[in-house]
Amino acid sequence: SSEVLEAIENVIQGVLQSLAQKKAPVLTVANRTDWRNIEFKDSVGLQMIPRCTTKHIRSDCPQSAKRFARMLKILSMIYKMVQSNTYATKRDIYYSDTLLFGTQSVVDQIINDISCMLKIPRRNLHVLSTTKGFVAGNLSYTEEDGTKVNCTCSATVCIINHNHLNTKDLTSHAKFILIVEKDATFQRLLDDDFFNKVSPCIMITGRGIPDLNTRLLVRKLWDSFQIPIFTLMDADPHGVEIMCVYKYGSVSMSFEAHHLTVPSIKWLGLLPSDLERLNICKDALIPFTKQDQNKLASIQKRPYIACQPLWKKELEIMAASKLKAEIQVLTSLSSDYLSRVYLPNKLQFGGWL
Repeated sequence: SSEVLEAIENVIQGVLQSLAQKKAPVLTVANRTDWRNIEFKDSVGLQMIPRCTTKHIRSDCPQSAKRFARMLKILSMIYKMVQSNTYATKRDIYYSDTLLFGTQSVVDQIINDISCMLKIPRRNLHVLSTTKGFVAGNLSYTEEDGTKVNCTCSATVCIINHNHLNTKDLTSHAKFILIVEKDATFQRLLDDDFFNKVSPCIMITGRGIPDLNTRLLVRKLWDSFQIPIFTLMDADPHGVEIMCVYKYGSVSMSFEAHHLTVPSIKWLGLLPSDLERLNICKDALIPFTKQDQNKLASIQKRPYIACQPLWKKELEIMAASKLKAEIQVLTSLSSDYLSRVYLPNKLQFGGWL
């Protein structure tokens, strides 16, 4: 906490020095979303280069004065929270002054900019994300307050929150971790008691694009147990994008890549080649939209695809067919095909990339 306070004090000192010299204060932040500031490293994923281009948020420029005020406001809130050891969600911060902030996404971007500017991981700023991820399976731990949690009972689904990051006595006999893209598939596997039937495992869903807490938990489980991690996604560009976020990270959070990415993650399914192999009826597949085509073309150009020839091949199959499929398409073979046949066979015979 003293590190956070000192970092904020340095920023404010710079502002005061400018004012003392009768100059307009300026905040300097990295261009987080510029691909030119990103490098790909096999062992880490997407990470920000040391000398990246920056942008200046000036207090005397009409285009950036409001952003300057918003950043100072959030910096002051973070400072108070760290001092008093209290926490707030990004939503709380937005509602503290909706007229100043305008939208929730403005607050989200500024918090990431501040984290990057101060070189302090976002979780240390005492700002919490609204939680949306779930974890279940062969996992038990003790929370900070001494509460013992056991996810091994099939009825126990834990909401992933910041408490997971401070847990002690993390224990598991799981043979692997399965990241599931969507809540509906996650719930279906729970109903089928999948994580007890095949072999003990831990199941996680970020319910779409994962939030920070879900990504941090995946990384923590990898660091703790070093067991294989597989992803189960829709066979569409959106599913591939989500899997890449878990594995290689995102451009906007590349400054925190070392804490968030797990480059050893494997693509278990649903593979575009599986659709042909399993003779899935064409009528059950969904035609690409223009947005799907653009998303896929963007993914195919990314630096990490070049070092994944098998992934490249799957993306080419998808691009050629211009068809996508949700995991639920497997129910066209039988209602429990996913948990009874598809996943056990894949895990037993190594059907992952």
